[in-house]
Amino acid sequence: MQARDNGNIRVLDLGKQEIDGMTQRTALVTGGTGGIGSAIVRHLAKQGHKVATNYRDEAKTAAWREAMAQEGIEVCTVRGDVSDPESCAAMVRAIEEKCGPVDILVNNAGITRDTTFHKMNYQQWTDVINTNLNSCFNVTRAVIEGMRARKWGRIVQISSINGQKGQYGQANYAAAKAGMHGFTISLAQENAKFGITVNTVSPGYVATDMVMAVPAEVRAKIEAQIPLGRLGRPEEIAHAVAFLTGEETGWMTGANLAINGGQYMGW
Repeated sequence: MQARDNGNIRVLDLGKQEIDGMTQRTALVTGGTGGIGSAIVRHLAKQGHKVATNYRDEAKTAAWREAMAQEGIEVCTVRGDVSDPESCAAMVRAIEEKCGPVDILVNNAGITRDTTFHKMNYQQWTDVINTNLNSCFNVTRAVIEGMRARKWGRIVQISSINGQKGQYGQANYAAAKAGMHGFTISLAQENAKFGITVNTVSPGYVATDMVMAVPAEVRAKIEAQIPLGRLGRPEEIAHAVAFLTGEETGWMTGANLAINGGQYMGW
């Protein structure tokens, strides 16, 4: 592969750029405006990648994008419903027209509809399965052919500790998050020979706005169950994602990184 120097940026023949020794790629982070998603977007952008995310609420996203811009981070935002395969296909086409081929995909979008199973209705079940699990099919299907053709790709699912151990009142959420890793290990086997790695990150309880809105006494009980004695930080999850999407992590695939402060220590 040949390159021509342009200051600290080298423009590669494959249409990529190399910034300070790192190849710039296009990364799509679904659910990028949330707490963990924002940290992932920020981390990948600071590494020099072009970063895109989807949105459904235009006003909220405009404010979020402006806040990112004040940090010097430009994010490509495209309307897209991850639970809808046609919307995902259109979203990926729009991103690739604006930013170039998607080589890094982080399936991060997720919702909760918590209730005990005997009270759970079908809509609560399907809403979570469609947004948290079926979205992995919808978005990944739209980018996988391009990755296979280019012989390079990084795919990361953001699962959860509750996909590993289960959680009272979260049969829908735990099923979806466990399914994400099953998706990971099958996809990893199918695409290894094409230079595509597929891995999972399973965070424990992280200090996002949603978690911090929980009453302090409830948070104290959660923290008491964590051997490290504190909630995780979004940046710690983002660091793991950046590691898994790096150029140097090409021999790690089908893995699950459990980042939970020691709350669950499975094999």
